[in-house]
Amino acid sequence: MPQFAESVVSATIGKWLKKPGDPVEEYEPICEVITDKVTAELPSTVSGVMLDILVPEGETVDVGTVVCRIGTAAEAGAAGEAGADGPSGAAESGAADAVDAPGLNGDQSMRHRHSPAVRKLAEEHGIDLRLVPGTGIGGRITRKDVLRYVESGAAATPAAAAGRGAAPAPGTAGGSAAAGRMEVPGGTAFRPAAPGSPAAGGQPAASAHPAPRIEVREHPAMPEIVVEPPTAGEREYFIDVTPIRKTIANRMRQSVQEIPHAWTSIEVDVTNLTKLRNKVKDEFKRNEGVNLTYMAFLIKAVVSAIKDYPIMNSVWSEDKIIVKRDINISLAVGTEDSVLTPVIRNADQKNIVGIAREVEDLARRTREGKLRPQDMQGGTFTINNTGTFGSILSYPIINYPQAAILTMEKIVKKPVVMDDDMIAIRSVVNLCLSFDHRILDGVICGRFHQRVKHYLESYGPDTNLYY
Repeated sequence: MPQFAESVVSATIGKWLKKPGDPVEEYEPICEVITDKVTAELPSTVSGVMLDILVPEGETVDVGTVVCRIGTAAEAGAAGEAGADGPSGAAESGAADAVDAPGLNGDQSMRHRHSPAVRKLAEEHGIDLRLVPGTGIGGRITRKDVLRYVESGAAATPAAAAGRGAAPAPGTAGGSAAAGRMEVPGGTAFRPAAPGSPAAGGQPAASAHPAPRIEVREHPAMPEIVVEPPTAGEREYFIDVTPIRKTIANRMRQSVQEIPHAWTSIEVDVTNLTKLRNKVKDEFKRNEGVNLTYMAFLIKAVVSAIKDYPIMNSVWSEDKIIVKRDINISLAVGTEDSVLTPVIRNADQKNIVGIAREVEDLARRTREGKLRPQDMQGGTFTINNTGTFGSILSYPIINYPQAAILTMEKIVKKPVVMDDDMIAIRSVVNLCLSFDHRILDGVICGRFHQRVKHYLESYGPDTNLYY
């Protein structure tokens, strides 16, 4: 596992692109790696044949850990012959492991958290996931664990397997009130559900859907009611928290807890800007090969305003305010499962055409998962565009540790009273600004807001995009 950036000390294997026996070329991607910054492809450092995968999908390892072995074709053939000596013994071992699954030792804290794919596969084969040994982090059951359990033949006799590990019910022979409690990892205990309930194996009451199993766990400090993770057929499911989502959660919490947010909004008349864009966008696409979006004009206006008010481009330090000389614009880009902020470096040195190219390139690589760690570093001011979703007003959270974030809302047409008291239909947009009140006050932010408005309203049919 290489070190993708200076601050990255571990990474997660997201998906293997090669399997044992596959040929591998030097520099060819062999897996997808997820860090707390980006998702990247890991290239092979040599040519050969994939021999072993040492780290399964979903597992997080430290930088420097060996994740797979690549060798020559001869080594791959020797490994295949060695693995063909005892297939029946391997199956018997797998079945034995599956039966003993409830008694596994070690960390089992994640054992009852199942992904939708695992639950669906278990439902298709009629498997009780409590009997499947998990090889993932914290004893978590992966899709490969379920397939291995099916191939072992243990799934054919789930009742017998369950019977071997069942504890006597309270109130029956060999049982008592104390026997009604079972130890679980972490030193807590739980009481099984009441007899006759679905969790206790009785007949459930008439219902369209089975109810989740509810247990009362007793903790030394205080009792609590815990709803077990759902199994196949129930009405809820879990979504794994990826490293990127965990980083987003930590940064947002840190931003809200540490930064005293203040917020303001201003309305901008962009009628002339919309006419300019509509006039040149087709020719621009033919000549430059990228789309001319409103974001390019907004970034140029914001950068120009930051030059006038450099304090907007700063961060808070305990006994000083650090003003950044480089204007690096973080661009909020949404994907299916997260929001990333790749950076347009030295945006003040680029014209509208150069900014448009970078916006298109960064947005495309973000959605394709091809960002590099350096693409996410060094941002000094963040710009977002929630108007693409129809939003007309929003309260953005500051991209920690920056001092401010500006959001562009949807451009709408509305009647506006002009200077001569005439009413006209104009294209207007709201710009919403959140700022760190430790660094910035309303006066400076109001002036900055007005300056951005001035630059946006100054665009017209004669604007030179290459200036």
